[in-house]
Amino acid sequence: MKKMILTITILTGIISLSNAQVAAEKETPKKFMQITTIESVIGGGFGRSKMVVTKEDGTQEEKDMENLFSMTGMNMKNIKSNESDILKTLKTYTDSGWKIEQVTPLTLSPGSGNAGIFMTRYLLSKTDEKKGF
Repeated sequence: MKKMILTITILTGIISLSNAQVAAEKETPKKFMQITTIESVIGGGFGRSKMVVTKEDGTQEEKDMENLFSMTGMNMKNIKSNESDILKTLKTYTDSGWKIEQVTPLTLSPGSGNAGIFMTRYLLSKTDEKKGF
């Protein structure tokens, strides 16, 4: 009985290791890129809002975005413009096979006053066809 339990345990272990190896072999390598949006809450056009696209090869593109506030307060036209730019950029990449893996929202407000930024990072991935099996 002990030999049978030992044999079953060893066979189960071997099968598990074999399945894990096959699963690892089937994994296809991914490449990653990141899109970061930085939206300023400094009024009057004194802030700098940007979108930075870091491609899988490390090259970067920088695009201007609108500040969230104007001299009179929150600027809905600018917010809508930024939303549109973000969606167009994400759609361009998802249409070409990129998948959104993770979205990380951040805020920074150093000290008191009306200064600060909203920053969002979009991590995208895509199967690397060149390195696939």
